[in-house]
Amino acid sequence: MSSDKDMALFDHIGELRKRLIWVLVFLIIGMAVGLYIAKPVLLYLQQLPPANGMKWHVFSPWDSLRLYMSFALVIGFIVTMPVLMYHLWAFVSPGLRDVERGAALMYMPFAVVLYLLGLAFGYFVVFKMAFHFSTSIAGNLQVEETYGAAQYFSFMFNIIIPLSILFELPIVVMFLTKIRLLNPARLAKFRKLAYMVLVILAAVITPPDAISAILVFVPMVVLYEFSVLLSGIIHRKQLVVDAAWEQEYGAK
Repeated sequence: MSSDKDMALFDHIGELRKRLIWVLVFLIIGMAVGLYIAKPVLLYLQQLPPANGMKWHVFSPWDSLRLYMSFALVIGFIVTMPVLMYHLWAFVSPGLRDVERGAALMYMPFAVVLYLLGLAFGYFVVFKMAFHFSTSIAGNLQVEETYGAAQYFSFMFNIIIPLSILFELPIVVMFLTKIRLLNPARLAKFRKLAYMVLVILAAVITPPDAISAILVFVPMVVLYEFSVLLSGIIHRKQLVVDAAWEQEYGAK
């Protein structure tokens, strides 16, 4: 009996290793694509707001390489995310019920779309706002602005990556509702705690001023309430199904 469990455990470890290898292969491919397109994309971003043609500088021989590798890693992560989600689903799906397996597979494309929307929102709204706030402080202090290319993109990635992950909240809530771990009542009960967490996140992501934090906090609240709405829709459908089941089998 013990040997059968050990064999099953080794089988799972072997399968996990194979799937991790596939994910790493796609990450390397994505990073190679990122390195290939880095120059034209970086030059294009240099012309977009908030850069608007500014001159970027490097402050060490490693900064240029660091910039290339950071950009390649982000592109690699974007390319790899759908593959990672698929292999995660394929690994855990044998242990899921049919409803859980179907829900996970159905929500995967929407998770990718929301991730890309989060990247766009982070760049075109929050990052631009944070950058303009920082440059306005430099203007008030009458100091010359000299921006390092690696530091510029590190600042950008530190903002847009957390926001893109946060945009997955509706999908996570829908999935957890589908498998009956969450419901609208529980989400409403934890609303105050959720708002407090969102306030902290907004303060961490944005520059230290109230207006920027509020402008980021409001979309986060909208995401949370949208998640509650979606949870309510799914939960009501579940109640209808449960009522039908009880009506048919409850007397037995």
